[in-house]
Amino acid sequence: MSEARDAGFDDWLDAAEEDQAYYLECSEGHGSLPPRRVCPECGSTELEQPPLPGTGTIETFTVTHVPTPSFEEDAPYATAIANFGPVRLTGQVAGLDLEKVENGLEVDIAVAVSETTGDRVLTFEPV
Repeated sequence: MSEARDAGFDDWLDAAEEDQAYYLECSEGHGSLPPRRVCPECGSTELEQPPLPGTGTIETFTVTHVPTPSFEEDAPYATAIANFGPVRLTGQVAGLDLEKVENGLEVDIAVAVSETTGDRVLTFEPV
């Protein structure tokens, strides 16, 4: 039996794994992320899928040492919000000592697998 997919999010993760991540944009230039079908700013239902900028910048982050049980094996880890121009993404920071995570760090997106759940998670890697 195959595992259920979240069509919008899992399709987006598939694209990110293939270096083809995208965002949604209405004719007014508002950016959002799948699985939206309506622009959250203006209500437009006509959304394009332009490519996501290649790199982003960490705006804020937090380091988790005592996680919920669903991320127990992943701890400690840093979760960050990174600005990718028209959209902001939230993901775990990978490929870097936690002491070196900082605001302003330029990052690329990647997809990893959670040690605890085996689910795919969005990650940021330093450029």
